[in-house]
Amino acid sequence: MTIKTISPAAAHRLIDAGASLIDVRAPDEHARERISGALNVPLDRLSPNAATGDVLIFHCRSGMRTGQAAPVLAEAAGGRDCYILEGGISAWGNAGLPVEKARGAPIEMQRQVMIAAGLLVLLGTLLSILASHAWIALAIFVGAGLTFAGITGFCGMARLLALMPWNRRTVNG
Repeated sequence: MTIKTISPAAAHRLIDAGASLIDVRAPDEHARERISGALNVPLDRLSPNAATGDVLIFHCRSGMRTGQAAPVLAEAAGGRDCYILEGGISAWGNAGLPVEKARGAPIEMQRQVMIAAGLLVLLGTLLSILASHAWIALAIFVGAGLTFAGITGFCGMARLLALMPWNRRTVNG
């Protein structure tokens, strides 16, 4: 089954007519910004029983994730009519349709890891040039940690960042 894309306006009409909207982003992304009434079922948890209804509309942030995962989405639809929201939640908001945003929510964990890793590699490299060659070990350690995270799916830096105060505060809807 080929999944067609659908414009935000057409998706809105289908949702009003009873279609189910499924947000395939991670729970922290969904908590930060969401379309009212969207069911959050991350891609790795999708199954034919994940949503009810005869018509399913899948969305992510920009449409890239859902476009790349189209075969998985088609399988999860279990033969039901299904669509991908063209442009994702970004296009939905740009079309003037309502988007709920959590005030004071921290940025996504993946972005926090990229920022922290980038800064640590930059710091280790600069210090190895300016202070002592031994500082290059910091850049090597971070690179090894990211490689390990990519291979195993376990990211120690994400676990550590999750404990930071800005990630533990209560998010006000």
